[in-house]
Amino acid sequence: MANNSSLKSTIAVSLTNYLDAGAIVAGASGLTLWKNYLGLTEMHLGWLNFISANCLGAAVGAIIGGFLADKYGRKFIFTYNLLVYMTGVLLVMLSVNFPMLLAGFLVTGISVGVGVPASWTYISESSEVNNRGRNICISQMSWGIGPMVILLLGMLFAPGGYLFSWVEGLAAAVGGSGLAEDAVNVFSSRVVFFSLFVVAFIAWNLQRQLQESAEFTATEKKAGLMDNIKVLFQNKIAVRTVVFLATIYLTWNLVASVMGFFQPHIYETAGGVSNEQANWMNCIQWAIIVGVTFIVSKLIDKSSHKGIFIFGLLAAISAWLVIVTIGVNGQAGLWAFAILWGIQGGASPQIFYALWGSELFPAKFRAGAQGLMFFVVRGLSALWGLVFTYIYGENGEGFTLAAYCMIALLLISLVVGVIGAPNTRGKSLQQITQERYGDNV
Repeated sequence: MANNSSLKSTIAVSLTNYLDAGAIVAGASGLTLWKNYLGLTEMHLGWLNFISANCLGAAVGAIIGGFLADKYGRKFIFTYNLLVYMTGVLLVMLSVNFPMLLAGFLVTGISVGVGVPASWTYISESSEVNNRGRNICISQMSWGIGPMVILLLGMLFAPGGYLFSWVEGLAAAVGGSGLAEDAVNVFSSRVVFFSLFVVAFIAWNLQRQLQESAEFTATEKKAGLMDNIKVLFQNKIAVRTVVFLATIYLTWNLVASVMGFFQPHIYETAGGVSNEQANWMNCIQWAIIVGVTFIVSKLIDKSSHKGIFIFGLLAAISAWLVIVTIGVNGQAGLWAFAILWGIQGGASPQIFYALWGSELFPAKFRAGAQGLMFFVVRGLSALWGLVFTYIYGENGEGFTLAAYCMIALLLISLVVGVIGAPNTRGKSLQQITQERYGDNV
């Protein structure tokens, strides 16, 4: 049982990832309903995406949360952060105008960002040496389960869905029988966000009972924000590590963030399938991601990290090669693309970014370094989303060019990862820190 003593805390902390991915998908899946209800323009929708958990909100939250976790502790984040998340979700649920909706998306996004560096750091610090990779994979599985569950709920509660009659009854009970059709329809999005509120409440109760990380407690000096930034950038090894991790994660995430937000739209416009089929394909793809991540969790502490990293990126590149060879106009090409992208998601650079990011920095600025990188990656991904829509075109006419851009980005991640992959398997965090930094931290 000793080997599994970290499993309970890992599951509790991993709910943060469920709430992160769930917020992104819930926001994206309900955009049309909110647009119709509030009479929003495309510019309004662009702002909602830009400040959400997918982009700027999470980016700003990560840099704040990372350094707060290094100053006041990982438990400090777990004690208060999900109260902020619940406030944001509540704002979205109760929104009756655009400023309320925008505020809800922003507050939720900031909270998501605050929680991510602390959660990855805590999982690594509380894991046994031979379970660290497995526990990071469990956190990644919850990142896949979140979108899968939210997509299913979205389809069940959406207008025309199997449970929409229940949504209509709820809307009548809350707003009366005279509500306009768009006002009734948006209740399906309110219900989906309510499910996130419930999970956040459960997660908060579990996380605030956790013990502080022993490694954080043992850190002698709890430096301030500016002190930690100064220490981080004065250490050449730390700077090289930031560049390495940010490169493999950013180049992959530029592709993945587009897929996360635009995938159903791509299936519909480039693949020519219905909205319902696109959502089902997306849901099945997330199920594949969860399944492959589970397999990787059984292998990662016993096998070559570099080998799994290469496998994941080769699957990702193969998916986009399908676009430029077979194409996605037919069912065979579309499903080949969906399945390959699902496989890569289960062995993606994000697993190794989370694992190496929490291994390769000293406890003193471990969470802060991750928060800084997450800030850069999510911020640039937000800008890339705007560039991608320009390349892609209104009806997918630039899809082939976009695919070549994606392949180039993934190749960069592959090459840099192969060159710089560290050998940390089977080593304690203290041993890794001593080998890399000596006594210079």
